[in-house]
Amino acid sequence: MRGLWSTFIRRSALSPQAGRGRKGLRRLIRRTAIAVTLGVLATAASLLALDRVFPPDLSRYQARSLEVRDADGRLLRAFTTADGKWRLKATVDDVDPLYLALLKSYEDKRFDSHAGIDPLAALRAAEQWVNHRRIISGASTLSMQAARLLEQDRGPRRTLGAKLRQSARALQLEWRYSKAEILSIYLTLAPFGGNIEGVRAASLSYFGKEPKRLTAAEAALLVALPQSPERRRPDRRPALAQAARDVVLARALERGVIPASVAHQATQAAAPDRRLAMPFVAPHVAQYLAARSPRGGIVTTTLRREIQDSATRLAVDERARLGDGADIAIVIIDNKRHSIAAWHGGGFFGRQGQVDLVRARRSPGSTLKPLIYGVAFDDRVAHPDTLIDDVPLRFGEWMPRNFDRAHQGTVSVRHALQQSLNVPAVAMLERIGAQRFLAMLRQAGVSPALPRTGDLGGSLAIGLGGVALSPLELATLYAGLANDGVVVKPRLIADEKDQPSLRLIGAAAAWQVTDALANAPMPDGWASLPRSYDGRRTGSRQIAFKTGTSYGFRDAWAAGYSGAYTVVVWVGQADGTPRPGAFGRETALPILLKMFDRLPGELATRPQPPADTLLVARNADLPPALRRFQGSAARMTAASAAPTRPTAGATSAPASKPPRILYPPSSAVIDLDADDAIVPLQADGGSGQLRWLIDGKPLPIDRFAKDQTWRPDGPGVTQITVVDSEGRSASARVRIVARP
Repeated sequence: MRGLWSTFIRRSALSPQAGRGRKGLRRLIRRTAIAVTLGVLATAASLLALDRVFPPDLSRYQARSLEVRDADGRLLRAFTTADGKWRLKATVDDVDPLYLALLKSYEDKRFDSHAGIDPLAALRAAEQWVNHRRIISGASTLSMQAARLLEQDRGPRRTLGAKLRQSARALQLEWRYSKAEILSIYLTLAPFGGNIEGVRAASLSYFGKEPKRLTAAEAALLVALPQSPERRRPDRRPALAQAARDVVLARALERGVIPASVAHQATQAAAPDRRLAMPFVAPHVAQYLAARSPRGGIVTTTLRREIQDSATRLAVDERARLGDGADIAIVIIDNKRHSIAAWHGGGFFGRQGQVDLVRARRSPGSTLKPLIYGVAFDDRVAHPDTLIDDVPLRFGEWMPRNFDRAHQGTVSVRHALQQSLNVPAVAMLERIGAQRFLAMLRQAGVSPALPRTGDLGGSLAIGLGGVALSPLELATLYAGLANDGVVVKPRLIADEKDQPSLRLIGAAAAWQVTDALANAPMPDGWASLPRSYDGRRTGSRQIAFKTGTSYGFRDAWAAGYSGAYTVVVWVGQADGTPRPGAFGRETALPILLKMFDRLPGELATRPQPPADTLLVARNADLPPALRRFQGSAARMTAASAAPTRPTAGATSAPASKPPRILYPPSSAVIDLDADDAIVPLQADGGSGQLRWLIDGKPLPIDRFAKDQTWRPDGPGVTQITVVDSEGRSASARVRIVARP
C-alpha cells in the first residue's frame, strides 16, 4: 500500500495540471494577503484619521481645582472649579495600593490585560441583551468609565449607542495613553456625591486625610460610592453606604484580594456619617496665589506645614490672651533657602472679605533703626562704641522725642540702638541721608509708602515709623541682616529661582548690628533669654531682635532673626484702631520669643566677625573721628582766626586744627523745659584749654565735669563761641524755645 501511494504522489507531481494548480493557489494566497493587508491599513488609516478628527475631550479632566500645597506637596487649601466641584487631580501614586486592588477586583479584573474592552464581559452582556432586550449587567471597563466621565454631559449612560460610543472612546484612550494615565482620569473624575469628584476629594471629605493610606473599610467605601454616588452618600445614607461597602469587601474576599480576617474587621467598622471640611491652611497665601493662578492647577509653595501650623496655633492662643480683639500677623523666612516658611495673615477671613495683614502696610515704628545704624557703620561714620548725644534737638520744624519723653545725655551708639532712643537715630539718619536710605530700601525690593510731605522733618521721620511697610517687607530686610547684609527677596513658590541679591550693608556692619541687637532689653516677666549672640548666655539658639511701636499705639512690632530663621510679628487692630499702652516690647516681643521656641532647633555657634570688623575694648581705642558722633551740621567748617606766624628761625610744630563746635550745631532749635534745661557743649580740634562764651560772656570752667554744660536763661537766639589757647574760635547761633 505504501508503494502504491508513493507512485501516485510522484505521478501527480509530474502532471502539468498539478503544476498549474499550485501556481494558482499561490497566486490566490498572495492576492488574499495583499487584500487583507490593504484592508487592515485602510482600517488603521481610517481609525487614525477619526482619532485626529475626533480626539478625546480632556477639558473636564483638565478643569481641576486649584491646589495650593506646602513644600512637601501636602495640600494646604483647594478651590472649587468654575462649575462648583471639588475636583482634585489624583494619580495611581496618590492612592493606597489596596484601593487599586479592590477597585480592579470589583470594577474591572482584567483591566491590566485588555485593550479598553473586555471581550468576555462584552459577550456576556450581549447575550443578556439579546435574551432580555435590555442591559442586565454591564461590560463597562475602567477605560470605558473614564471615557464616560470625560463626556458626562452627553445624554443617557446605559443605552446601546452610549455603550458603543464609550467602547470606541475607550479604545482611543488605550491607543493614546498608558494604563496609569487612564486610571488617573477615573481617579480624578469619579463622582462621590454632591460636588465631590475624584478619590482624593472624597477621602478628604469623608475621612479627613489623603487616600495614600487607607484601611480596607475606607478603600472599599471609596470603590462602592461611584456606582450610585447620590443614593449612597455617607453623610445622608450611611447605612446604604455601609451595605455597598460590604459588597465590595465580599467580592474582594471571594477573589482572594484580602484575607478573611481583614474582611471581617472591615465590615465591623462604621461608615462615616458626615462630611468634613476641606483643608483650610494658610488661607491668605492661598487666596493671594489663587488671584495669580485663576485657571487651576497645582501651586507648590515654600511653606512648611509644621511651622505654619505652629505659627497659626500661637497666633490663635495669643489673640485669645490679649482679649481686646487685636489681631496678629506672623511671617517666617528660612534664611538659608531664601524662602517663606510660614505666613499667618491674621484671624479674619470670610465670605465678606479678608485682610492679609502680612502684606498690609503699616507704620513700622522703630524697627528700621537697625538698618539706619547699619548704613552708618558701613560708612564708617559711627561705631557701636561711638558716643552720641541723646538731648532735645529740632530738625527744621520737627523735634523728635523718646517714647518716655526723657533724654539720657551722652550714650554709646550700641546703647542708643538697644534702648531705641529716637534723637540719636534721627541724627544718624540725617548724617547718612534720608533720601539715600529710602533709595537703598527700594533697591532691596521694598516699596515704602511715604506720607504726603516733602519737608525735611517728614523725610527724617522714616527712622521713627514715618513710612509704611508690610511685615513681609520688614522680614525681607531683617533676613538681609541675618545674611551678612545681603538682601534677597524670599521665594513663595517652590520652583521659582532666587531673586537677584542686593548688598544693603557690608558684612562687618551687619555683624555689628547683630551683636548690638543680641542684648536688647527683655520684655517684662522675662528675666533672661538664653539665646544671645555674644556668648554670655547659653542656649540652643541665638536671636537678635528689635521692637517697634507706631504713633498712637496702632502697631506693635517685633522683628528678630537667628542663623536659620527670621521672624516678624505684628500686633494691632486690622482697622488701625489705637491700642493705648500696647508697646512692641511688651506685646509683640513675647510672641516672637515663643515662636522661636517652636521652630526647629539649630546649632548655637557664635558667628565670627568678618576680617574687616573694627573691634575695640573701649571708646578710647577707636580712631579719633569715631569716638564721638558728628552730625551733619556739626561737620560744617567753623570760622577760625588766622594762625600766628612762627618766630624767625624757630622750628615750627605741626599746626593743630582750629576748634569747631560739634554740639549744638549752628541753626539748631533746642526745646527745653525745667526738667532738661541743660545743654551739653561739645567741640573738637583746637589747642590747649577750650573756653566757651555765651553771647560773649565766658562760662565758668568745671574741672570735674566730662563735658562743658550750659543752662539757658530763657527762650531766644543765642551766640555760642568756643576759643582755644591760640585765640582761634568757632561760633554757632542756636534758638532756644520753651516746650509747649
